[in-house]
Amino acid sequence: MKVSKRLSTETLYKIFIYVALIGLAVSILVPVAWVFLASIKENEEFYGNPWALPRGFHFQNFVEAFQEARMGDYLLNSVIVTALALVVLLVVALPASYVLARFDFIGRKIIRMFVKAGLFINVSYIVVPIFLMLLDWNNLLRSMDGDAFFLNNRLVLAIVYAATSLPFTIYLLMSYFQTLPSDFEEAAGIDGAGYFRTMISIMIPMALPSIVIVILFNFLAFWNEYIIALTLMPSENKTLTVGLMNLLSAERAAVNYGPMYAGMVIVMLPTLILYIIVQKRMTKGMTVGGVK
Repeated sequence: MKVSKRLSTETLYKIFIYVALIGLAVSILVPVAWVFLASIKENEEFYGNPWALPRGFHFQNFVEAFQEARMGDYLLNSVIVTALALVVLLVVALPASYVLARFDFIGRKIIRMFVKAGLFINVSYIVVPIFLMLLDWNNLLRSMDGDAFFLNNRLVLAIVYAATSLPFTIYLLMSYFQTLPSDFEEAAGIDGAGYFRTMISIMIPMALPSIVIVILFNFLAFWNEYIIALTLMPSENKTLTVGLMNLLSAERAAVNYGPMYAGMVIVMLPTLILYIIVQKRMTKGMTVGGVK
């Protein structure tokens, strides 16, 4: 009797989990599929049944989004800014997190405390101080007969993105490095490898699953970020999210919905492609690098 009750409880639990997962998948897939289908509809089709399939493939919506709304230029800006931000972030965060996790030195606890404190800082609250600081630096350059550099600059925007993401990234990587066994470092030291060579050849490959997660999370954050990009790039050199908001406002006012949904697809597609590429690596074991 007890065995049958246990089996029935486990069965009900599994059914609940499956229903919850299916419901979550449907709640995510249905809106995404609806946006993709809406992006290839003609404008008059939006006045009928919103769930009706498109009568054909109206790719003119994407042509208008790229040509008239300059989504192609904004897409290139977002690709450059996101790639630069990820490179700067990893170059700084990987050595910092490794040192904080594996070495004991004076001031280590204080630095780790500041890293943890940075997790509680909302970036939206410090956008205005960052803008005023960069504006002052621009004014200083102009007073020295130089050109403005710190605003409307993709490199500066990428550095700001990387700097604001450092606490989360260092904390996550530091926690992962702490779980790795020290046997690999000792073996590398016996073979004559220095600290830098050990980090590059042994520890970073072992931390690859955590690094992939960091890249995915930060890519999503940088790619979809709006407030900092709007504040620090006020000219025509906009990122994709800022350009999308302008497109939504213009097309909604013109009652032209096709290019609006095409712009949404342009923003969503790179994130979906990246997730498809890295989703297998996210499940690999933490000692893959060490085994190799």
